[in-house]
Amino acid sequence: MTVTATSVGQPDQQEPQAARAPRGARLLRLVPAAAAALSGVLLYVSFPPRTLWWLALPAFAVLGWVLRGRSWKAALGLGYLFGLGFLLPLLVWTGVEVGPGPWLALVVIEAVFVALVGVGVAAVSKLPAWPLWAAALWIAGEAARARVPFRGFPWGKIAFGQADGVFLPLAALGGTPVLGFAVVLCGFGLYEVVRLVLERRRTGEVRRSAAVLALLGVAVPVLGAVAARSLVSDKAEDGTATVAVIQGNVPRLGLEFNAQRRAVLDYHARETERLAAEVKAGKVAQPDFVLWPENSSDIDPFAYADAAAVIDKAAKAINAPISVGGVVERDGKLYNEQILWDPVKGPTQTYDKRQVQPFGEYLPLRSFIGAINENWTSMVGQDFNRGSKPGVFDMDGTEVGLATCYEAAFDWAVRDTVTHGAQLISVPSNNATFDRSEMTYQQLAMSRVRAVEHSRTVTVPVTSGVSAIIMPDGKITQKTGMFVADSLVQKVPLRSSETPATKLGILPEIALVLVAVGGLGWAIGAGVRARRSATG
Repeated sequence: MTVTATSVGQPDQQEPQAARAPRGARLLRLVPAAAAALSGVLLYVSFPPRTLWWLALPAFAVLGWVLRGRSWKAALGLGYLFGLGFLLPLLVWTGVEVGPGPWLALVVIEAVFVALVGVGVAAVSKLPAWPLWAAALWIAGEAARARVPFRGFPWGKIAFGQADGVFLPLAALGGTPVLGFAVVLCGFGLYEVVRLVLERRRTGEVRRSAAVLALLGVAVPVLGAVAARSLVSDKAEDGTATVAVIQGNVPRLGLEFNAQRRAVLDYHARETERLAAEVKAGKVAQPDFVLWPENSSDIDPFAYADAAAVIDKAAKAINAPISVGGVVERDGKLYNEQILWDPVKGPTQTYDKRQVQPFGEYLPLRSFIGAINENWTSMVGQDFNRGSKPGVFDMDGTEVGLATCYEAAFDWAVRDTVTHGAQLISVPSNNATFDRSEMTYQQLAMSRVRAVEHSRTVTVPVTSGVSAIIMPDGKITQKTGMFVADSLVQKVPLRSSETPATKLGILPEIALVLVAVGGLGWAIGAGVRARRSATG
């Protein structure tokens, strides 16, 4: 019997290698998961306040690589990781004052939509011109997120990260769906070009049709954006108006900003009166109208004479109508309301916010949430009711459309102010509950996209900043700092023509959803035929 050296005590040199091989394989299997999560983070970094809009392209290129040819189970997981990488940092502001629970719950739910899109992208990834179908699927996912649950949450639309990008003019062509589609298509197309180049190096050949389609996936969005620049103009069509935007500031940050509601109202009145003194001294032009932010008067001026007197005094001092953001109770119902306050006539028109914020202005599933945490229900003690009509104020002869804060994220809520005659759009907001987070910059970028989408000047009066005046080409001409009292006065162009995006409304989104459904149907059909052929 022969005994080898290894059998009598020397270690088997092959055992560590055998043990290392499975570990190496396991590590390699983690690469797609890590790439999916990190590419989601890369997409987040492309969003404001940073101006790195172009990072969205490599983010989707990596996502395309990660998802191509995957099973539906793998794609579901990888898509979910991409969604977490993107949405966790993007929406961290939602937990600034209420803790991580609501923030994490929101992200967990919203990432499901991204995961389902990932399944669809994997399914169409072997089709000819797959970047087209995949990009349409992403927009279909955004369309779903903007509607469910609780009337939707469109925050994080790809279009909202492109306010500084070359693709922005496409907003005037087909709104946020077309702008977002172009960015995603270009990103997936970029991956397809790289994949085909590597394939050619490896095999020495690539189908010409595949190469042409890949190049078109990159070139068409860029060329389309260049061509769409002709739709962007800040030329006055109906003359000009001198607008004043008031930022009064708040006495404290966070959820308790309105604990001193009278102080908030007084701050905005004081800043308006300070501006009036500058106007009287000839230092600043006389505004035609003045815009106050959301929640600038959380004391109901219809119920409390002292609040009405403060607003009336400010309107008379500046000698111009003021749009005041108030909290109003009428017939036992609470409304987030904009009130047009004339220096002579007093309150003349009102607009009730239509897209009220779930868990902020009303509490869905109140009894269920109360059973989990009673503190959350106390934060929204009484639900706000929704308005039913678009808000367009006639302010000294200028038709001013109103989209209050959260409404700026919803395509329809901004568009119908323009279709009802708005020559200028105002987005009165209150970001004091989110401290110095990125939320205010993300929302400001939405308003810049809306300016180009509808070719209108957009004003953003905010209680605590950043307030701004945005031209119809999306450029910010004036802005305030955060948590300071300030005012902005500027002569701005008034416009009445409608962009293709305004005219088409929801049609581009419907068309892209149908493209997505068509691509998914083709992929499913091809899979069924392949299985039948294999078993037949």
